[in-house]
Amino acid sequence: MQIQTVNTASPRPHRWIKSLGQTLVLALLPGAGIAVAQNLDGLGDQFANRSAENERAMRAAISEIESQQGAYGAQLTEQMLSLGLVLQQQGRHTEALSTFKRGVHLARINEGLYTPEQIPLLEGEIKSAIALGDYDLVYELQEYLYRVQDRSMPAGVARAKVLLQQADWHFDAYQMRVGPTGPERLLNMWDLYRGAWEDIRNIEGNTSPNLLTPLYGLLRTQYLISQYHASSDGSSSTGHAGYKHPSVNRFYAHRAQNFELGSSVIQTIYNIQRENYGPSSEEAAEALVSLGDWQMWYDKRDEATETYRFALAELAQQDADQQTGEELLEKPVPLPDMNGLSALPPQVSTDRGDILLEFGINSRGRVVDLTRLDDNDEMDASAIRLMRNLRATKFRPRFENGDPVETDNLVRAYEITASK
Repeated sequence: MQIQTVNTASPRPHRWIKSLGQTLVLALLPGAGIAVAQNLDGLGDQFANRSAENERAMRAAISEIESQQGAYGAQLTEQMLSLGLVLQQQGRHTEALSTFKRGVHLARINEGLYTPEQIPLLEGEIKSAIALGDYDLVYELQEYLYRVQDRSMPAGVARAKVLLQQADWHFDAYQMRVGPTGPERLLNMWDLYRGAWEDIRNIEGNTSPNLLTPLYGLLRTQYLISQYHASSDGSSSTGHAGYKHPSVNRFYAHRAQNFELGSSVIQTIYNIQRENYGPSSEEAAEALVSLGDWQMWYDKRDEATETYRFALAELAQQDADQQTGEELLEKPVPLPDMNGLSALPPQVSTDRGDILLEFGINSRGRVVDLTRLDDNDEMDASAIRLMRNLRATKFRPRFENGDPVETDNLVRAYEITASK
């Protein structure tokens, strides 16, 4: 099934722990800890010396090129990339950022505004900006990187990878509230995932498993679109009929079809899983459960129940999968049930939790009999917010013998680190 849509236009931070390598080696070599640590320290000194030597050599090469070719010599771009990478390895991110920036400027002068030579330099800038915590600059650089990539690459699998990376960046940044959080951002995410899907489909066909990544990205975006409220983004965007901003009007036209669009995306996922793994496979059944979840999300409980039953019936066609079918819907699950999207904080063991709650989930997927069990007075405000959020959360109910049933006496512990 083709994805139906309306007419729309078209890094996460990494934390390197210095002692991790030492810790793993020492753990694997008991009894040799002191010797290994000394050897690793020696290797670290050697690396630092080589890095300093490389830096001196690169700066000398840059000076030589400048003396022969001037401040805009064509060979300087590559030297700026190498020097920037060395400075990054030394943790000198402010200097690295300035070096990469000069390299981008030189590439634009010597090669043109949108050329592949800029890509590794921009990626270096982004990495150092993340290390410095300058996420406004990260957003600006990421946008420019995408423009360079989009204009320098033909349609195809390679460009699809770029579109996916950019879409994932928008998704993460939206969740972190970096840059715009309004409807334009959500439409951009949709368009990027849709563009990646089209590039892959045009080369690999309608049932390629590689289509699943952009399709799941589209579904995550549909969930975010359904949750969006103009009052929560801090902008002046509104959805009333008199508002004339084109992108906002396009967003609300898109959201008017949100349920149908999400259903079509999941149907496409199901068709791919069914074609590649068979109608009675766990993969196909999980796609049907995703459709049931989407129907529950929109309070179409009767439709959702029938979809869940169909998933169980499909699995039951293969005797070996009987247990899988029971496990698939054996417990209530908060919605949405997708990586990167969660209505609730992660559950932890009761000895780690700040807040301990007991509640039930009725057959309609709603929280009942919610009670707080802990006596942590310092977490009262957080507990009130969490309990309010829990009451508003929709759940996929537990199933027994093909029917949704109530689940009593669920005890869940949550660690609210942000409130400490």
